[in-house]
Formats: sequence, structure tokens, C-alpha cells
Amino acid sequence: MTQEETLAKIDGQVKNNPCVIYMKGTPTMPQCGYSSRASQAMIDTGEKFAFVNVLADPDIFQYLPAYQDWPTFPQIYIDGELAGGCDITLELAASGELAKMMKAANEKHAAANDKA
Repeated sequence: MTQEETLAKIDGQVKNNPCVIYMKGTPTMPQCGYSSRASQAMIDTGEKFAFVNVLADPDIFQYLPAYQDWPTFPQIYIDGELAGGCDITLELAASGELAKMMKAANEKHAAANDKA
């Protein structure tokens, strides 16, 4: 895939999933410590979220850093916006904001789908 095609694919994933983490591995089998901690923080909220294993898609691995000019993994998107990486996610989780943000995004997405 070209960079343009890959960025369009990423954009669709970010916009069609209220909460998504781009990580190395999966939430049940993370392949790096940062991805493990960030995905566990998301799991701990009890809210639904999608994930993309960047190790399974070389194009996403290569081009995701250009999507929002964020060079590292994991990357967490909530309601179409970059929430941050591991450190920011852990800070949001510790303050209780992560759960609030994820819940609001999931509710907004559900409401939009109910109208469709």
C-alpha cells in the first residue's frame, strides 16, 4: 500500500472506532512493555476499545507515526483524537480521566449509530 492509502486506512480506523490503540501485539499478548501497560490501563476502564497490532501490518507500522506526527507506539485515539502514548495514557488512567473519555466516546458513537 502507498503512504496515502495507508493513511486513509488509519484515518478510517480512527474515525470508525470510538477508542482504538495502535500497539505492538494485542491486549492479551502485548509484544512490548509500553503497549502492555497502555492496553491494560484501557482494559481497566471496563470500556470497549479496538486495537491494531502494528507488528502485523508493516504499512501501518511504517506510516502511523506520520498520521499525527507521533513517533512512538503505542498510540491511543479517543473520539477521533490522539490521546497520546503510554505515559499520557497512564496519567489519564491514574486521574480517572481515561475512563471518562472512553465512556463518553463510546456513548457518542453508540448514539450516532442509533440515529443511522
